[in-house]
Amino acid sequence: MDVQKIKLRFGIIGNTYALTRAIDIAVQVAPTDLSVLITGESGTGKEVFPQIIHQFSARKHASYIAVNCGAIPEGTIDSELFGHEKGAFTGALSDRKGYFEVANNGTIFLDEIGELPLSTQVRLLRVLETGEFMKVGSSKVLKTNVRVVAATNINIPKAVKNGKFREDLFYRLNTVPIVMPALRERREDVYLLFRKFAQDFAEKYRMPALRLNESAQQLLQAYRWPGNIRQLKNITEQISIIEKERLITSEILQNYLPTSDEQMLPAIYKKDKSEEKSFSSEREILYQVLFDMKKDMTDLKKLVFDLMQKDGDAKDLQQKKAMLIRKLHEDQEMDVVAHQSYSPSKASVSHSDIPHIQDTEEFVEESLSLVDKEIELISKALARHNGKRKHAAQDLGISERTLYRKIKEYDIN
Repeated sequence: MDVQKIKLRFGIIGNTYALTRAIDIAVQVAPTDLSVLITGESGTGKEVFPQIIHQFSARKHASYIAVNCGAIPEGTIDSELFGHEKGAFTGALSDRKGYFEVANNGTIFLDEIGELPLSTQVRLLRVLETGEFMKVGSSKVLKTNVRVVAATNINIPKAVKNGKFREDLFYRLNTVPIVMPALRERREDVYLLFRKFAQDFAEKYRMPALRLNESAQQLLQAYRWPGNIRQLKNITEQISIIEKERLITSEILQNYLPTSDEQMLPAIYKKDKSEEKSFSSEREILYQVLFDMKKDMTDLKKLVFDLMQKDGDAKDLQQKKAMLIRKLHEDQEMDVVAHQSYSPSKASVSHSDIPHIQDTEEFVEESLSLVDKEIELISKALARHNGKRKHAAQDLGISERTLYRKIKEYDIN
């Protein structure tokens, strides 16, 4: 059929190749029962194409139902599409037929298909594959012969990747894809659409139609139109009502166009690479501090083990002991800082709240006997773990059997 006649019949304005190609695909696929997925930005006129497909199919004398999936609450969408039995849920006072049952042998248009819940997507996939469905609250399988045409303005492959849309349903719907071009890709059609809308509003409000001078036409075609045809129609209606002058200049038109599309968007803070590695919460800071402390404790255990297993001269032993004590006090300081950063009830910790940490210089003159140090460390470990030898041995980095032998050997209570 002639494409121009189809445009006149369905009120389609424009001569862009992408638009003409979309109409041609719709007419060719109409006689079949293949599922069709129409994609494109919001406001591009996707809702016209399911009507073309229905009117040029063998189902044109049967029902045609358009359903906006995004406008139906998630809790009731299964009931709307597939029906429900009496008493299936609170408020189900009687049986109800769903759209798939009502549109049997006809066409159903599912707009904003990307908004369907995953549970409903499973039901829809079964209808597309077998033509079978069950009402909510019923175990009886019903049959339907419905042609499904779907449309969406979201990126379905991206939604599939993010787990928000079933991949098998996408391929089942996308048997024949139709892509609607955005208005910014139809520069030569913008002025044609403006004239059509201006004439429609002139008849509606009983006033002379708007006209654009040459500079206004250039500005109209240069604008990006993020809202596509819907935005163009709204602006044309605004100018028709507000402006008394019927010849519109670029200065007048500029007052109705946002100066920058990007300035209309919410501000987005972009982190640099160094900030991306920072912590996002105080909890993560605490975890990191604890992990570092655990690593230091492992080093301390290894150092103590070396002290217990190897003999050295007095100077070397004194240096190792000083290092050991210094690390112990550093761990105490890190523990205080971790509690201070994570406490939800205190914004800061006063100096008096921090336990007194003795200077490492005061311990340098202690006994250098390895036996005394072993007894001291074992006693501290047992006291820390309330006499539990298993945990004390793990803390010291030795076996429980060795610890038991040391306790007997040194007569430690």
